[in-house]
Amino acid sequence: MRTSWGLFGKVEFTVLLAALVVAGGLWGFVELMELARDSAPHGFDTEILLALRTPGDLATPIGPRWLPDAMRDLTSLGSAAVLVFITAAAIFYLLVERKPLAALFVFVAVDGGQVLSSLLKLGVNRPRPDVVPHLAEVHSLSFPSGHAMMSAVTFLTLGALLAQTLPDRATKIYVLTVAVLATLIVGFSRLYLGVHWPSDVAAGWCAGAAWAMLCWLVARWVLRRRAGARVDTDSL
Repeated sequence: MRTSWGLFGKVEFTVLLAALVVAGGLWGFVELMELARDSAPHGFDTEILLALRTPGDLATPIGPRWLPDAMRDLTSLGSAAVLVFITAAAIFYLLVERKPLAALFVFVAVDGGQVLSSLLKLGVNRPRPDVVPHLAEVHSLSFPSGHAMMSAVTFLTLGALLAQTLPDRATKIYVLTVAVLATLIVGFSRLYLGVHWPSDVAAGWCAGAAWAMLCWLVARWVLRRRAGARVDTDSL
């Protein structure tokens, strides 16, 4: 009886935490969207971008000489090409392991997130910042940051999926920490390169985390419906 109650409490806490991430992400995104629709950028947007550049020489970022190249490398972790490769590799692995529902979950979460990101950009229609010179070539709209949002969607989705298969809590925490850290690094790199307002990146994190956790909750509900009262933890 105690074991059953402990399992129930653990599962429900996980669901509650995911629901809080969804709610908090949606709330944060809506608040940031109001800032993005203002005709002039908010003070903190400008101040953060300026703080990352050398006073008197806005074309030169702060830090050692190797850091800009490192940031351009790190920002590629959130590029479409890298994320498509990672997602495709994960889907094919799951299909080889005969886990089609998990593969479908990854496909819907990541591809749906990309569609949502594109629609949000068109809906807000915010131009890129011109406060500092860009250190990377960009062409799309600014809000929300596609790199920040899609890295959150991809890394958090795969991190949550992998964590379900691991045996102990410490390993689960490590995997999820790496997923969150990768997401944060990609977002910060966009600020360092001067190609996004800070509110763009924060909105991308909010929307990406909310979408990833919403997809996880829906997938879990579908599995519970298929398996009755038993949750198939090997599939998700």
